[in-house]
Amino acid sequence: MVETNQPPQVVAPPPSLGAPRGAVFSPEEQLHELHYCIHSNPSWPEAVLLAFQHYIVMLGTTVMIASFIVPQMGGDNKDKARVIQTLLFMAGINTLLQTFLGTRLPTVMSASSAYLISVMSIINDFANSDFTDQHERFVHTMRAIQGSLIISSFINIIIGYSKAWGNFTRFFSPVVVVPVVCVVGLGLFGRGFPRVADCIEIGLPMLILLVICQQYLKHVHESTHTLLERFALLFCIAIVWAFAAILTVAGAFNNVEEQTKISCRTDHSYLMSSAPWIKIPYPFQWGAPIFRASHVFGMMGAALVSSAESTGTYFAAARFAGATPPPAHVLSRSIGLQGIGTLLDGMFGAAVGTSASVENVGLLGLTHVGSRRVVQISTAFMIFFSIFGKFGAFFASIPLPMFAAIYCILFGLVAAVGISFIQFTNNNSMRNLYILGFSLFLGISIPQYFNEYTASSGHEPVKSAGGWFNDIMNSIFSSPPTVAMIVGTLLDNTLDARRAAEDRGLPWWVPFQNRKGDMRNEEFYSLPLRIHEYIPTRFL
Repeated sequence: MVETNQPPQVVAPPPSLGAPRGAVFSPEEQLHELHYCIHSNPSWPEAVLLAFQHYIVMLGTTVMIASFIVPQMGGDNKDKARVIQTLLFMAGINTLLQTFLGTRLPTVMSASSAYLISVMSIINDFANSDFTDQHERFVHTMRAIQGSLIISSFINIIIGYSKAWGNFTRFFSPVVVVPVVCVVGLGLFGRGFPRVADCIEIGLPMLILLVICQQYLKHVHESTHTLLERFALLFCIAIVWAFAAILTVAGAFNNVEEQTKISCRTDHSYLMSSAPWIKIPYPFQWGAPIFRASHVFGMMGAALVSSAESTGTYFAAARFAGATPPPAHVLSRSIGLQGIGTLLDGMFGAAVGTSASVENVGLLGLTHVGSRRVVQISTAFMIFFSIFGKFGAFFASIPLPMFAAIYCILFGLVAAVGISFIQFTNNNSMRNLYILGFSLFLGISIPQYFNEYTASSGHEPVKSAGGWFNDIMNSIFSSPPTVAMIVGTLLDNTLDARRAAEDRGLPWWVPFQNRKGDMRNEEFYSLPLRIHEYIPTRFL
């Protein structure tokens, strides 16, 4: 019988089965090659540079989301610059809240694509309305999004602080966590090479150069090993960005399609000319929120999806930070605080809600630095560049295919760390293999069907008379982590669940889900004593 506080033992198959004689690696709770874990910190100069990398990485998704929705709302380049500033400002605030009071893991909280379906539904509702100009339509749409975010945020607040989300996650086992974390990374394949191919001239060199510098050149000499392992991303961005600027000036992109110009040229974002020098985002900057029941209910589906996606990201972040899997009470606390963050997003006029950033978790693995202090320092860059718009616009002008090349590596790392949870289960159990394969495949296949259907027909597959119902269903089934979580949890808890307790890895897993189940839980996730004094016990 496996001890409840010990990982399952891996036993080599007998030689009679023809197994090769060699090392069989036993399960390890922590990754061995991490240089800094959640509580250990690099020197201040290194920490600041690593924090700047986190800012650059999260900037890509922020610009992608704003560039996608603002033009469809009727906004111009100035409006896009203000939306990016607001998203950056709220990312800084929400990351500070999450790292101090939420999971306390080194996770950046940034703009979430889970809200795009609901936001697009609101945009389409006002597309044919009568407005004096496009800017008026933009402001009216933004106010409607504000109202929907404010009300829908209470879904996360309720399921978090009522401990409902934590009670749900108690049904998880390593068998469920593997597909959920895997598709958190793999499910974002659309932001990877397809976006690299938008400008292959700079996207592909960025991808190849980053792999060579970060993985191969670091072994050339000991003096460059640490430098390239941790900061190769900054070097590669500088080199390829300069290369893209040279191609732009030389006229390489003069006679191409307009979309290619937008993707390739370094002077086609117009953010530098549009962003204000100084602008501090403030509550209700677009005007009073507009509340419409159909928009609010539709946005609630996105709030649930963001909870599922963040949960998978937290498990990956804990692994890269050298922490234990987040306990149920910590996940409840974090989702409740994420709801408060979305409430603030709505008040300040962010275009979408917030969730944990997958790409920044991948950066923890790329640099081998899982320090919480580094992520907290990165919020200073987010807030500073959101206020001083011209400086922020300079970095926001990096061509998006360069970000996509980076994401090919970072999303892959997150998917791979999800696979590492399989070591705590019985890998030879056909039951486990069935659940893992089915959850992984449907987690990718169902959202892909929803995306392809939408692209071909112009509307999502679920199309009934109730627009809010459509938004909820389409948001849920367009999210790979949510689909994998639903399928995996259902199968893992109904297919021989009791008899297969050890095969599922529960003897190792269960202690981490209890508040006092493992002493390291308190070390990683407990709030500082002075904060305990001000937060009611029922919320913890």
